[in-house]
Amino acid sequence: MKATIKTQGQQFTVSEGDILIVNRYPNTVAGATVTITDVLAAGEGANFRIGTPKLTGVSVSAEILENKRGDKVIVFKKKKRKGHERKQGHRQELSVIKIQSIKA
Repeated sequence: MKATIKTQGQQFTVSEGDILIVNRYPNTVAGATVTITDVLAAGEGANFRIGTPKLTGVSVSAEILENKRGDKVIVFKKKKRKGHERKQGHRQELSVIKIQSIKA
């Protein structure tokens, strides 16, 4: 069975066993289980349902495999002939999750 979920500000179409990289869940550790209740669509074939905007009574459970940080992104700003330069770096906090089950 497949489901379209909304988590951490992004939408994903998932099935059981999928591994996703999403923005970090706050206050969680590796091995914790997260329940996602924002399910936008679920099912397969004739049992496919679409929510308006969410389906009620449907949830997806996922296990957090790892909390990590993404690649470094350099933001460099310069104004020519003014001697103004600014360099700033950013690393996004990420969680690697594995979809355990879809309860429809």
